[in-house]
Amino acid sequence: MICASGKSAFLCGLLFIFGFTPCLLNAQSSGDGVFRYPLGSQTEKAFLATCQKLSEHPLIRGSFDQEKIFGRYNRSLKSSGNFIIAAQLGMVWNTVKPFPSTLALGKDFLIQSRPGGQKNVLSAQGNETFLRMADVLNAVFSGNSRALVDNFKVFYQSAGNVWEIGLSPSDTAINAFAEKIIMKGDAAIRSIQIFEQNGDSIIYNLSNHSYPAQLDNHEKSLFTYP
Repeated sequence: MICASGKSAFLCGLLFIFGFTPCLLNAQSSGDGVFRYPLGSQTEKAFLATCQKLSEHPLIRGSFDQEKIFGRYNRSLKSSGNFIIAAQLGMVWNTVKPFPSTLALGKDFLIQSRPGGQKNVLSAQGNETFLRMADVLNAVFSGNSRALVDNFKVFYQSAGNVWEIGLSPSDTAINAFAEKIIMKGDAAIRSIQIFEQNGDSIIYNLSNHSYPAQLDNHEKSLFTYP
């Protein structure tokens, strides 16, 4: 995915991660599910324990499968690849299929790369919306309990080591796009589903999690602003 230059490109990159494209999955028809269980005194301890478990690993590698369903065209589009989440640096989404591309989201920059060396490098300096959304994205993927509570109304339920978290954005930057977010997992996040305000949605399935002690040289270069 290559975006036009300028501030609009930051939004394009963030939309790639959030997956904001027309889908058949409708927020109103998905059922209340976890949103029947607002976080309270009886579930707060379990919620904090879940977030603590997720935040134990500052570096995570894994695989992702993403599915978009285009209602107006009655067709679906799938993509897959690998991801890296580095708590202090940001995240990288390396799409392998159907078209190779890499998107690195740092604390204040976004780099999009394609095979052959084509690259868009964008600084987020002066773009407070981008910086705010980048912080919230990292909170969602790393289980930062304080940031989640500060930016969302939180819902939670669990059975054994399997849990589900519902997030209703209170942060205006996120609320402008996402009506709600549903995360499911156990010792790791297994799926994230994001519902747009207009009723569209997308789901990421995450697998093959590993927890390296450090990034290799190539991975470090992905988080380096040129």
